[in-house]
Amino acid sequence: MRICQTTLLAVLPLFLSSISWSADFATGQEAYDSGDYETALTEWQPLADAGDADGQFGMGLLYGNGFGVALDDEQALKWYGLAAGQGHAEAQCNLAVMYANGWGVPQSDEEAFKWYTLAAEQGVAAAQINVGRMYAGGFGVAQDKIMGHKWFNIAVDLGDKGATFNRDILAATMSAEEIAEADRLTIEWMEGHRSLLAKQ
Repeated sequence: MRICQTTLLAVLPLFLSSISWSADFATGQEAYDSGDYETALTEWQPLADAGDADGQFGMGLLYGNGFGVALDDEQALKWYGLAAGQGHAEAQCNLAVMYANGWGVPQSDEEAFKWYTLAAEQGVAAAQINVGRMYAGGFGVAQDKIMGHKWFNIAVDLGDKGATFNRDILAATMSAEEIAEADRLTIEWMEGHRSLLAKQ
């Protein structure tokens, strides 16, 4: 699927299940999960048209993957962009994927980094891992191993086992002082985001 995901495909359903949606969106989500994309479209389109960020995100999923509709990157970008602009974390992450791959837009690591970072700050593990990778490799942002390690650490602390591999590979290229600083930044982030983490 063309979505923001980590190596653990179970992360998205776990994240989605922790969000409280309107009954209409939940009905659409249930249909989407069972492969009934026509019902998902029927439920999500009116919500999206009315400005509901969850509905807009759902429409982005349908158009971005060609589920129940023709695959249409322009429409996916439109709907993800509207939801992302309202602060919808998964839409921000999926919008980053569009920019990272150049789907419907010129490929831009800088734009991908921007949207991944917004989603990462809201606790999306897939985005945190991608921000870590971008810092580690200097893609879309100046290379910063400490920041890369920090974001991998956060994803690990939030339960993403796949981030451990990335963190350990990066750590092998870092000094003990750099790792200690990354650990300090991780603790600082976790303490500053207690209220967000309590909701997940």
